[in-house]
Amino acid sequence: MTRVVPGAAGVEAGPRRGPRGFAAVWPPVVFGLGLLVVWELVVRIAGVPAFLLPAPSAIAEQVGAQLPVILSTTAVTGGNALIGLVAGFVLGVALALLAARSRIFGELATPIVLAASAVPIVALAPVFTTMYGSATEIPRRLVVTVVVTVPVFVATARGLRQVQPVHAELMTALAASPWQHARFVRLPGAVPYIMTGLRLAAPAAVIASIVAEYFGGLQNGLGSRITSAAANTAYARAWAFVAASIALGLLFHFAGLLIERLVTRGRTA
Repeated sequence: MTRVVPGAAGVEAGPRRGPRGFAAVWPPVVFGLGLLVVWELVVRIAGVPAFLLPAPSAIAEQVGAQLPVILSTTAVTGGNALIGLVAGFVLGVALALLAARSRIFGELATPIVLAASAVPIVALAPVFTTMYGSATEIPRRLVVTVVVTVPVFVATARGLRQVQPVHAELMTALAASPWQHARFVRLPGAVPYIMTGLRLAAPAAVIASIVAEYFGGLQNGLGSRITSAAANTAYARAWAFVAASIALGLLFHFAGLLIERLVTRGRTA
């Protein structure tokens, strides 16, 4: 909507711009704080046992008491998630490019990649741990790689198919090779789709990294600490590590969102 400046007939100003950033942030913040207050009141008034649901104040107390351990375990889990995310991203994009380049390869690779999305993490983690041993982080990183590859491959493959006919005809008229076609037409046009795949895969990488820690291996990550604390009936401490997991997932989500916006800036009208 445009507005006319008083005293300047016929002169139109630009659209109104409000504090959109603050307006987008405060509703979830207020909702989250209100939820914590209700949670605290329900636990205290109803006398909910700690093994069912500890109070937020007890969880916050454990966060402060376990902060050094939380930071170190978050770094391990986050590092595994990041390595697996990068590896899965590169693998997903490479497989999609090969599938777009070769119809036969695409018909072979696409069902395999899609089938990998149906394999649960609880099945992959023990297998990789048995294969590579429990004294290394490789099994957990491989689990993350498999989980990340699927959405990146699907998004990239879809983007590579979104080619304007005029662009395809131009590359054909210029006698461009298939790789030149992919480099100058398909891949640039697929960038928004690739970034969407990355944004969706980023928080999934954290989930996969945490779940993979439940099935043996080094006891140095958030998932391992959650199971250990729960097994020792330290429920507030377990929830403190859960809160750290949530924070790590949000960090990856916002990082993926930021990368998507920076890379795709100016590509849409």
